[in-house]
Amino acid sequence: MRELRIRVLVGVFGVAGILSWAGARLWNSVGTLPSVPLAAPVVLALIAVVLLSTALSIRARLKAQRERRPEAKGVDPLMAARAVVFGQASALVAALVSGMYGGTGVFLLESLDIPARRDQAIYAGFSVLAGIAVIAAAIFLERVCKLPEDDDDNTGATSAA
Repeated sequence: MRELRIRVLVGVFGVAGILSWAGARLWNSVGTLPSVPLAAPVVLALIAVVLLSTALSIRARLKAQRERRPEAKGVDPLMAARAVVFGQASALVAALVSGMYGGTGVFLLESLDIPARRDQAIYAGFSVLAGIAVIAAAIFLERVCKLPEDDDDNTGATSAA
């Protein structure tokens, strides 16, 4: 499984932000811009909490296993792999959604004197922050579940028989 690449996430965020900003300008010139839902930052924050709690739980279980505690529960490798896949997918979606709300929020900065638009810009800003929290939690989860490097395969030296 490949690691999350920050460059990819930043690229997705940037492209989505630019397209969203341009789309918001176009949409506003043709009609009324759709609103940023209040639920957007809430849902992203909940996903970040789930990812962080999963990472902390797995980390505590791995620590208990390393310390050989008798009450230690093992970590199922398949469950850990599923958690990492969920984290990676969540990070990619969060980068996309955060970019979309970020672009919309940048467009809304032009009209902060209108109370409804100001509220929408605030919701968009919180959505970007919550998306960054999802990405950070996903990266932390990935680091917790990462297997240690195998030194035998990386040296490339052959042993004499």
